[in-house]
Amino acid sequence: MIAAGCDVVTVQRALGHGSTTVTPNTYAHLWPSAEDRTRGVATDLMATALARPLADRARTAEGAAPR
Repeated sequence: MIAAGCDVVTVQRALGHGSTTVTPNTYAHLWPSAEDRTRGVATDLMATALARPLADRARTAEGAAPR
């Protein structure tokens, strides 16, 4: 659930923890940090940019030679 992006309260309820502090105290290391999320977004952006067909990159001047 954590890897899928569920929040603390959702995980707490699913696991039956009686206190809102049990879940993050036990599983905090499994939630991604801000750095992890930033790396993931940057990776996705690069993958998307590199997956575009060459014709699209050339048309938008990404593939054009400098003048």
